[in-house]
Formats: sequence, C-alpha cells, structure tokens
Amino acid sequence: MEETMLAWARQVAERELSAALPRRWAHSQGVATRASGLGPALAGDAELLCAAAVLHDVGYAPRLAETSFHPLDGARFLRDEHGADERLVRLVANHSFALLEAEERGLRATLESEFPLLEEPLLVDALVYCDMTTTPDGEQTTAEERVAEIVGRYGADSLVGRFIRRASPGISAAVARVDAALAGQPR
Repeated sequence: MEETMLAWARQVAERELSAALPRRWAHSQGVATRASGLGPALAGDAELLCAAAVLHDVGYAPRLAETSFHPLDGARFLRDEHGADERLVRLVANHSFALLEAEERGLRATLESEFPLLEEPLLVDALVYCDMTTTPDGEQTTAEERVAEIVGRYGADSLVGRFIRRASPGISAAVARVDAALAGQPR
C-alpha cells in the first residue's frame, strides 16, 4: 500500500523534531491538528495542508539549519533529501509571511527564486491561520495573542520581532479570510 503524503510528513517531522526540539514538535502537531479542521473549506487540498502544517517548522531541526532561516532550510531539505511534492515544499518555504522575514535576513531574492509563493491564496492563508492560531505548546490561541507571544519571546527590536510586527496586519487579514471561508461552509 502506498504511504499517504500526510503519514510520510508526520514521520519526517517527528524524526527531525521530536527528540531535538520537543516544544517545536508539540507546536507542529498542534498546527496539523488545526489544519485537520479546515478540510471542508479546502476540498482536494486538505491532505496537502495537513502535511505542510506538520512540516512547516522542520527547518528548525539542528542538523538542517544551514542558513538559520527555517523556512528556507526546511524547504531545501524536503526538496533535496526527499524529492517532496513541489506545492508542499513551496508552502513550507513561504509559510506565515516568510518573505518578510527573508527580507529582514537579506534572503528574499533567494527564497523567491528557489520557492515562488503559491498562487493559491486560500491554501496559503490556511497555513498562516493554522500556524498563527497555535501556541508554541500546540494549544489553540488567537492570532493577536500569538503575535504578542512571538514579540515577547524574541523582543520587539529583534529581527523576528521586527518581522512579525510587519507581518501582523497580513496575518490578521489571512485569519479573517479563512474564518470567512469556514463560515460559508455547510454545517
């Protein structure tokens, strides 16, 4: 029997994160759980979203951290070591407004050229929604609380603090769009 994309993604993420970064693994599992609830709004892309959700932070794994920019490191790992689905790789590379953080790091041109943003707005927004409404411990939260937590953890003037404050309006808009899409689904 052929392994599903989601089963494979869970195995890869667990292998890379669970022992080395258990809190990051808890967050990734929480993001995947959140994604599993969005299936009806995404029709045929529900499994892809769940796979991207569980893998979105795989680039934090110490053995993969070549640039210290986890979206790029994770996407390269998935592409180069696993030959993963291109859409999955591009979602991981660009999750949660990664282009803005890449810009802060001087890596925007690299990220854009290697992994162009998917032109599938609801799918991109859905991954933002799942990531930015899940705490570091894998619990549900609001996007506003999550942004505040990130700023508090890294500091307002840090690279990540600057990035997340710049991304905050886009995060809020993405969450609102997904909430609207979910509200339009039959119950």
